Amino acid sequence: MEVLPDIVATEPAIVFCGLAGADSTRTREHYYDSPGNSFWESLHLSGLSPRRLRPEEDREVATLGLGLTDLVGHWDPRWVEVDELVAKVERWRPVWLAFTSKGVAHEAARVLGRRAHPRLGAHDWYVGTAQVFVLPGTSGANRRRDYDGRPTRVAWWRELAQLAGRA
Repeated sequence: MEVLPDIVATEPAIVFCGLAGADSTRTREHYYDSPGNSFWESLHLSGLSPRRLRPEEDREVATLGLGLTDLVGHWDPRWVEVDELVAKVERWRPVWLAFTSKGVAHEAARVLGRRAHPRLGAHDWYVGTAQVFVLPGTSGANRRRDYDGRPTRVAWWRELAQLAGRA
């Protein structure tokens, strides 16, 4: 499977991490480029982007002091490559590593020996030098779900923006 190249600012405040192994990502050419995905809308509504970017503008995140990467692999635990993610995060040194769904955070946490089912929000554990924040999944399939007591997904994005000093 071809994986998208990482897009990361020189000194990123936040690096967003999805899962490249999901079936919906097999044919994509840009990050979060699937029908119904709310990543770009959430990025804008949280204040992390001055306008709503389109997936084909994904390289613009670097100009915003942000980054995009994937927990390369597949839902099969034998394929999760957390060691590579840790090495990249240690090299990039973001303040926050934001997993873009509980499922992605769960896979990383399991491999790292952390809490098996991470809740949404800021955590007291780190990947490399970055503190972990778990966002609600941006997939269209994740609409109208319970967002751990928040009324919308964007509420979690705004909290991350505030913690990162970007709101």
